[in-house]
Amino acid sequence: MKALTKTDFHFEGQKNVYHGKVRDVYDINDDVIVMVATDRISAFDVILPKGIPFKGQVLNQIAAKFLDATTDICPNWKLATPDPMVTVGLKCEGFRVEMIIRSILTGSAWRAYKEGCRELCGVKLPEGMKENQRFPEPIITPTTKADEGHDLNISKEEIIAQGIVSAEDYAVMEDYTRRIFQRGQEMAAQRGLILVDTKYEFGKRDGKVYLIDEIHTPDSSRYFYADGYEEKFEKGLPQKQLSKEFVRQWLIEHDFMNEPGQTMPEITDEYAESVSERYIELYEHITGEKFDKTVEEGDIAARIEKNVADYLATRK
Repeated sequence: MKALTKTDFHFEGQKNVYHGKVRDVYDINDDVIVMVATDRISAFDVILPKGIPFKGQVLNQIAAKFLDATTDICPNWKLATPDPMVTVGLKCEGFRVEMIIRSILTGSAWRAYKEGCRELCGVKLPEGMKENQRFPEPIITPTTKADEGHDLNISKEEIIAQGIVSAEDYAVMEDYTRRIFQRGQEMAAQRGLILVDTKYEFGKRDGKVYLIDEIHTPDSSRYFYADGYEEKFEKGLPQKQLSKEFVRQWLIEHDFMNEPGQTMPEITDEYAESVSERYIELYEHITGEKFDKTVEEGDIAARIEKNVADYLATRK
């Protein structure tokens, strides 16, 4: 099984390229960006040493589906998906904030709560909550985009006071966040899933706020299976979930949380394939469509380069 873990394309009009943890972003004429979802995988803010076959395709195709399904709520950056692993979209000036919205106390929020935290990003948390319990209503817990390392929790008030985002733009982002999340939850429910939490990124172009980047993928979101959720919660059992959390849990079990002195465990081919299968499982659950593996036959990078070049030629 093949995985695309790095790219080095040279498209016509290319100004620069940014290699992120998972995505490689090519700037074309300071107007559009070509975002390649690679098969890299990251956890605890570190890129794992082995790629996950089909992961980029899963992320890109799920994100495209949800971007298309939310255009009535807010404008987004997507123009086209010329390749299963690529989205081309409008270049926006990104806000240095990630809007994280949570409907259930789990993951890092639960780990903090268990340690005694009762306020998260300026949001007061009720006493006596249990792991995987629903909040009375979804809470927004933003983070600031760090140049490197961990993103930092921050409150709405601090974001506005520090001038990271204006009060007007933040109000728009907050409104969009709640409405897109509600749409995502409705779509997940139709597939027997619960959209537990997710993150959104926004940018600005010509004075207008746009939704940018991916949405509702297993890298940016957590899904539980609806069937059995209540019973498992009442019994204090772990929820069956579709998200990247299972990778984090595997790393924790192997004594790795990217802390000083810790060593990354070996990622075997068998483990990489099992992660790939979990990503495909989520794709098929959330989209209701059969996943097409045939696109990874042949030279992946050459296919992407041709598909993107052909698309960009149509924009001239």
